[in-house]
Amino acid sequence: MFRLPRRPIVSPSMRYVSALFSLVTTLGGCALPKNINPEVSAALSLEQTQSSHLHQTLAPLVKQHPGLSGIYPLADASEAFAVRVLLAKHAQLSLDVQYYIWRADTTGFMLLQALKKAADRGVRVRLLLDDNGTRNLDEILSALNHHPNIDIRLFNPFVIRQPKGIGFFFDFKRLNHRMHNKSFTVDNSLTIVGGRNIGDEYFGVEGSVMFADLDILAAGHVVPKVSKDFDRYWNHQLAYPLNSIVKPNGGNSTYPHPEPGTYIYPNAHNHSLGHYINNEGKGINFRGLLAQYPKRVKQFSRVIQQTNTIEQLISQELDFEWVKTEIVSDDPDKAQGKATAEGLLSYQLHHAIGSPTQKVDLISPYFVPTATGVLGFKALIKEKGVRVRVLTNSYDATDVHMVHAGYMKHRKSMLRAGIELYELKKINHSTFTRIGKNPMGISGSSLHAKTFAVDNKQLFVGSFNFDPRSALLNTELGFVIHSPKLARQISSLFQHDIPSNSYKVILNEHSQLRWLEQNQPNEKPKIHEIEPRTTLIERFWLGFLSRLPIEWML
Repeated sequence: MFRLPRRPIVSPSMRYVSALFSLVTTLGGCALPKNINPEVSAALSLEQTQSSHLHQTLAPLVKQHPGLSGIYPLADASEAFAVRVLLAKHAQLSLDVQYYIWRADTTGFMLLQALKKAADRGVRVRLLLDDNGTRNLDEILSALNHHPNIDIRLFNPFVIRQPKGIGFFFDFKRLNHRMHNKSFTVDNSLTIVGGRNIGDEYFGVEGSVMFADLDILAAGHVVPKVSKDFDRYWNHQLAYPLNSIVKPNGGNSTYPHPEPGTYIYPNAHNHSLGHYINNEGKGINFRGLLAQYPKRVKQFSRVIQQTNTIEQLISQELDFEWVKTEIVSDDPDKAQGKATAEGLLSYQLHHAIGSPTQKVDLISPYFVPTATGVLGFKALIKEKGVRVRVLTNSYDATDVHMVHAGYMKHRKSMLRAGIELYELKKINHSTFTRIGKNPMGISGSSLHAKTFAVDNKQLFVGSFNFDPRSALLNTELGFVIHSPKLARQISSLFQHDIPSNSYKVILNEHSQLRWLEQNQPNEKPKIHEIEPRTTLIERFWLGFLSRLPIEWML
């Protein structure tokens, strides 16, 4: 009698292993495709930009200051956002925009809307984003990319779109390198370079982290150099056209797309943005997107209306300081581990600034000096008599606790080397003051500015954190500004604002760490014998993390 073969018994664990094997096999085949013949493009030439109103406005000033750059600090978070929107509004020829993070939130959508409106007027928009910071934006970016005047590229992209984090398990070596650069250049005539990404927390939104940060609005000699730097990233083999990575409309929308002019308001349970895009993928319902944030939209709309920075610029009343300014930037090959020493920002920074002789005042949110860095500071202090002061985030203020763990293991060695160390307290309101007409004070609940001043002569402003990740893994961008005025303003923060808004870290007579808290200049400091605002469990966890061999990637 013929019998069917018995079905093998498959246990749940065997099914799990089989499913995992299938997933690994599938994802293992999702390698980054070759970037085949993307269109090469370049910033507009000087001759091409002469018709721009911004160029014509600035031309007399540029002519009066040959070889120099007009520098205007943007420390106020609201002003920094408003100036970006207003510059997009005044753009006539081109917008070249490069960022590490672009949030799907109020300021992110408002700036995307400003870019689209500029493109509608005929402005050429090139948007280059690091793909690690574009969460939940595939559908919106795909729709924008359909615009004939908008071209979007993703730097070092993830092949797996949802969830992106899976990609790290299969291509960690490549994806661990990111493009951390930040620039916003209009008509090749004005540029904004600094520490801010695009997102509500970077522009002072109430209820968010409210990062304290610093950007520089620049005109003149340095602007074409920023544009040239943008071009080499834009045309690099790791800059992929969006449509080669992301399917139309994001490729994963399950929502029906409304007809043009139809507004569908958000459902709290919906994470897809597809229902804000029309059925041809050519239009985006920004009104519906922004309806999610009525209070914040009203706040920023008012700020934009009240900001007169661009009006002052056009009337030639903006208080630019015209000084020598150098761009320092990593070669994009660094993202592949191939850059030469001369192509690294750290090398360029050393040659632009030279060796300090009097003092270094450094502000960095993520400060991991490494043992080698501590020895370098020690040599400056002990052998050359240089005073070194550092402000970084306290544990309570930082948004990356892993980096704090990497920093904390060097605290004692830094203090023994003679570094004066301050940790910013978590501040709920803007308590730092402005200095002069151009604000250089720092306000917010968490430090994000990356700047340092040397000998009251020069300062650096940019995206570079003083940690191994910025030095070895990510690409970075910044300015070295030869301005005694601005350098002194950074240094004056350590005299006036920083002591009352931070903990001063010291060693007592038994070489134990202590934190001094002084809220008013003349009051007796309060002494904390354990790290402020930390629990026993948090201190144990930080101690454990600090012992892991991961400093190279912090």
